[in-house]
Amino acid sequence: MAENEKLEQTKQPAPDKKSEKKAKPGIFARAGKWLKELKVELKKVVWPTRSQTINNTLIVIACVLVVGVFIWGFDALANAVVGALIKLFS
Repeated sequence: MAENEKLEQTKQPAPDKKSEKKAKPGIFARAGKWLKELKVELKKVVWPTRSQTINNTLIVIACVLVVGVFIWGFDALANAVVGALIKLFS
């Protein structure tokens, strides 16, 4: 008898699509919920101070300039090598 009870418990009827649609909230309700959760999360954000933002910006600009100089140097070196090879074989 216990086996029959287990089989009956495992056999669940398939949910109707109509009941799923009724249980699902509308798009405006979901959008409203999302916006409320967004507001709660934004209150948790620790925003940087003005001086931290300026400092980080200057660091990024300096790094971009350094990498740009390295790329310019490598490009000039590669251009010289390719130019020399073309001159040598032509």
